[in-house]
Amino acid sequence: MTEAAGARAGDFTTTHWSVVVAAGGSLAGAAAALEQVCGGYWYPIYAFIRRRGSDHHQAEDLTQAFFAHLLESEALRKADRNRGKFRTFLLAALTHFLANEWDKQQTLKRGGRRQFVSLDETVAEDRYRQEPVEALTPEKLFERRWALALLEQVLARLGQDYVKAGKAELFAKLEPGLTGAPAPGWYSECAAGLTMTENAVRVALHRLRQRFGELLREELAPTVGSPADVDEEIRQLFAALST
Repeated sequence: MTEAAGARAGDFTTTHWSVVVAAGGSLAGAAAALEQVCGGYWYPIYAFIRRRGSDHHQAEDLTQAFFAHLLESEALRKADRNRGKFRTFLLAALTHFLANEWDKQQTLKRGGRRQFVSLDETVAEDRYRQEPVEALTPEKLFERRWALALLEQVLARLGQDYVKAGKAELFAKLEPGLTGAPAPGWYSECAAGLTMTENAVRVALHRLRQRFGELLREELAPTVGSPADVDEEIRQLFAALST
């Protein structure tokens, strides 16, 4: 959870199928909807392209060009929620795009350096340099970045809930124990810092974890074909993090 919590929570917003439908609809609303899609998925896409062998300048151009392609080719019209996950559609569309648009000159021509998403090249490359050095395939790296970004979003929502409830300090103390078994002495330290009993801390952590699970399911549900797919998506999320 440390890596997920450490990244900027605002870098990723789970793309709901309603946004995809809007992006694939009339041109009037397509640009705004596509911007929301871009804002959510630009870094996993950038990382995928870098891992495929492009340098950081090419990866920036190709990322922007890919989003231009989605809008210009009306590819989002083919995104069907009933056919499965949006991230699967996006990765397939990206792979197809790269196979047909790899030439740099064509990339610049199509993208025209238009900024469909605010992509800070320095930030993007700094993040990429922190990626695991082991031989993760581009596809596995994309899945891992998707999973971490999704957890960032859930953590951000969870933190906002506690801040609104006037429990920012409680959240800050309990968040390190959100996943996994707390280290020996952790409950007593939290209890002392929060002027609570250890039992009260255990109850509060249980509620935090419960709420985290609820928000995770809320974030995932709009990105899969049906509610029945959520459990499998959660399993794949944590499998991606374990690679």
